[in-house]
Amino acid sequence: MGAAAVSIIIVGYESQDTIAACLASITAHAGMPVETIVVDNASTDGTLALVNERFPEVRSVPMGQNRGFSAGCNAGARLATARYLLFLNPDAELCAGSLAALHAHLEASPRVAGAGPRFIDADGSPQDGAFTYPTLLMTWLEFFPHPGRVLHGPLNGRITARDDTPVAIDHPLGACLLVRRAAWEEVGPFDEGFFLYCEEVDWCMRAKRLGWEINHVPTAAVLHHGGQSAASAPAASLAYLYRSRQRLHAKYRGRCFRLAVRCITRLGLMHERRRLRGLAAAADPAPGRAAERLAGVEQALRELGA
Repeated sequence: MGAAAVSIIIVGYESQDTIAACLASITAHAGMPVETIVVDNASTDGTLALVNERFPEVRSVPMGQNRGFSAGCNAGARLATARYLLFLNPDAELCAGSLAALHAHLEASPRVAGAGPRFIDADGSPQDGAFTYPTLLMTWLEFFPHPGRVLHGPLNGRITARDDTPVAIDHPLGACLLVRRAAWEEVGPFDEGFFLYCEEVDWCMRAKRLGWEINHVPTAAVLHHGGQSAASAPAASLAYLYRSRQRLHAKYRGRCFRLAVRCITRLGLMHERRRLRGLAAAADPAPGRAAERLAGVEQALRELGA
């Protein structure tokens, strides 16, 4: 092993607008020896050039083609030398003491395979970052939402620590996940069948099946600019989301659950298609974004046979 306590792996794709702040936060707030590896999935916006020019200490890895988020993470993990692997999105930024808190928790908890932090918006407001495995009710609430107290509560699979004590979860938000290398080697790498989305849910489920624990550490805070990862290709990203969820449920849930999720998802996407078509007919002020999302909804519905 090298001298680094943590290997930080960042997979970028068209990430020029956010990755500089991400890397600067590591310089400012890592608080321990780290190695940083940026894997670039064939960006065309100058992401890799920016990293090489402004952060020469970072190891940059060009993939040559976009092989997906899971494959990028796995490529970075193969090059990592530390006992812990931090998978960090390029639209996330470490806050002071966040990595130290995650690292200390895993050091003190030998059966914890991975841990995620508390997430905040740029204005300091909280984001949901700790979850149970998706249920049928959660699938329904995604399309037919209820008041915030329901959407951000346990009925919708959201877990909130009552104090600073770490809590057990099924999986964290994948924008920041610290993994114990020993667990990574036992559980295996991310499933590259998940091109985008759900890879962290799958990995955590596999870890839990092997007797490992997954925790949420509220004393660690990470700033997350939500939605940036999909901004470069919103239509394709939306289609990948539902494709990945189908794959996830095929691995962990029975036929009746899968059929019910498929039915709810089709109903919800058809409802969303009607809404987006209405926006287009009403000359929505942001027709480009609406059209991109509509294209993604249409593609997802085709894959669902609707």
